[in-house]
Amino acid sequence: MARANRHYIPGHVWHITHRCHKREFLLRFARDRRRWLQWLFEGKKRFGTCILNYAVTSNHIHLLVRDGQEGEVIPLTMQLIAGRTGQEYNQRKNRNGAFWEDRYHATAVEAGSPPAIRTAAVVAVILTTGLNMVLYKDWR
Repeated sequence: MARANRHYIPGHVWHITHRCHKREFLLRFARDRRRWLQWLFEGKKRFGTCILNYAVTSNHIHLLVRDGQEGEVIPLTMQLIAGRTGQEYNQRKNRNGAFWEDRYHATAVEAGSPPAIRTAAVVAVILTTGLNMVLYKDWR
């Protein structure tokens, strides 16, 4: 069965989560987290992604982004990050197979809510799951 298309509403803020395959701790080492972050920055440079906030844990990521007028910015950015992070990890570890579990999940956040509330919401999600937040930064 075909997957449903994603529709991004221009001007909205999106909370994106992406989990490692089989909930494994593939991002447990700082080197892997740094590479994910470098690819996030590269996506920002290439596609003009408006990054509001992010958090990287050892087995999943949280990302807050604002969708611009072009609906392809978020999918292109996520494709770049996920593809390159997984590819580099597999090459370095001499490993085959999926790095990410399924597709990333994107949930629209009310466009008018203040950035501080959105940031607090992401941090609350991470802390209530009992996972340690490994990397966190507020991008303005």
